[in-house]
Amino acid sequence: MFDALNRIKELREARGWSVYHMAKLSGIPQSTIATWYQKNLCPPIDKIETLCDTFGISLPEFFSAGDSDSLPEEISELTRLWMLLDSDKKHLVLALLNALSLKNKQ
Repeated sequence: MFDALNRIKELREARGWSVYHMAKLSGIPQSTIATWYQKNLCPPIDKIETLCDTFGISLPEFFSAGDSDSLPEEISELTRLWMLLDSDKKHLVLALLNALSLKNKQ
């Protein structure tokens, strides 16, 4: 399973950034980042996207850990399209996906 917290740590340390510095650059409160690590929570996709912008990488690069061949083509395409959406449309897509996944569980 993909470990987003470890990936964030790898990217941060590769740049020689402290958590404080990363928080300042990204605009994500340091307390929020600390909570992710303390509670072993996967950051929400919008925060991962913000961190990707801060690191200067794409979402596919984040999830593939630099190996773009490891992601299926449809995931790369979904990610590319996701990056084109504004915040309101991203919320609609997430609501739709959540509704669809709930239907599959019934």
